[in-house]
Amino acid sequence: MDATRTTRHLEETIDNFEKQKIKDIKTIFSEFITIEMLFHGKALEVYTAAYQNIQKIDEEEDLEVFRHSVYPQDYSSRLDIVRANSKSPLQRSLSAKCVSGTEQVLTCRLRKDQQTEDDDEEGEDLDVTEEEN
Repeated sequence: MDATRTTRHLEETIDNFEKQKIKDIKTIFSEFITIEMLFHGKALEVYTAAYQNIQKIDEEEDLEVFRHSVYPQDYSSRLDIVRANSKSPLQRSLSAKCVSGTEQVLTCRLRKDQQTEDDDEEGEDLDVTEEEN
């Protein structure tokens, strides 16, 4: 009788253990699946919003904005300003010879001014010479 009662008690313990194990596994997997569904549901919302935003893009308008940023309307006037302010090779060589320092910079500026005046005078001399011929 003791053996039968011990066997029955052992079977009940094993049965209860299996029931609790199945219940725990079911709870764990249920929570995992719920969390995953929430994650993927939120991801689907984000992807849906992104897809809708991509579909709203006006390709022609964006291309027009790009063209205006690459080729501004006053492109030719800017080009003229750059040409007017660009240095001649002679002016570049003078500025390259200048070394930092207060006195040297002032001397260099004076040389540049004198060179510019000389260039202007030569240009006027050429105009007079051409008129005489």
